[in-house]
Amino acid sequence: MLLELDFPRQESTSPAPHDTSWDAYSRKVPSSVKEGCSTCSLRSACVPDGLTAHEIARFDAIVNTTRNIKRGEALYRTHDPFESIYAVRAGSFKTVVMHRDGREQVTGFHLAGEVLGLDGVCAERHSSDAIALEDSSVCIMPYSLLESMCTESKQLQRQMLRTMSSEIVRESSLMMLLGTMSAEQRVATFLLNLSSRMKARGYSAAEFNLRMTREEMGNYLGMKLETVSRMFSKFQRDGLLETRGKKIRIVDLTALAAV
Repeated sequence: MLLELDFPRQESTSPAPHDTSWDAYSRKVPSSVKEGCSTCSLRSACVPDGLTAHEIARFDAIVNTTRNIKRGEALYRTHDPFESIYAVRAGSFKTVVMHRDGREQVTGFHLAGEVLGLDGVCAERHSSDAIALEDSSVCIMPYSLLESMCTESKQLQRQMLRTMSSEIVRESSLMMLLGTMSAEQRVATFLLNLSSRMKARGYSAAEFNLRMTREEMGNYLGMKLETVSRMFSKFQRDGLLETRGKKIRIVDLTALAAV
């Protein structure tokens, strides 16, 4: 799920080893440049352990280009033919579906190191729109080539199955979130989920910027904007977190989890 690689003769888009800020991944990068998985700082999220040097080289060849997506632009749209899956190399995305009356429903948020596009595997067409929340870049993995390699590499096959399984878990978790939790629990669960995803990628689990708006968050959680804002104010009064614009600092992770 993925990538952040070196560019020849360009300003590095990788943060310094001590720099765990999310903003370090939001710099502009050149498009359609050949990348190398072997030098990727997020390699462990995508390339399974145990691959031979030959298999890594083959996988490297599959991930053959990157693509830049400007804030507000679509990586793909509903009903677009499914050809590739995409690993978020930098930036972030939201996935949305449209109601018949034209209303937008946010179905997920995807951060650096995560995969987009698996919704197209079943019908060979995408069932949602993927919209960049900020200037972002993705690594492109043609599905037919990836599928072919999976028949030869058990390690890669397991990685693909784990990735697809995580999407199933995410969908079922969203149903539980919307169906059984109070507004307070929904916002707390959302923040805890973001915190754990940041930590898994080497960022601070306590301080991060929300790339989505409060309105988009409310749309995803099935809540009105006013309710989301009220929950943030409550958490601040209770000493659970501090907010400054989109910047979040979780003051008491244990207490937030207890919600």
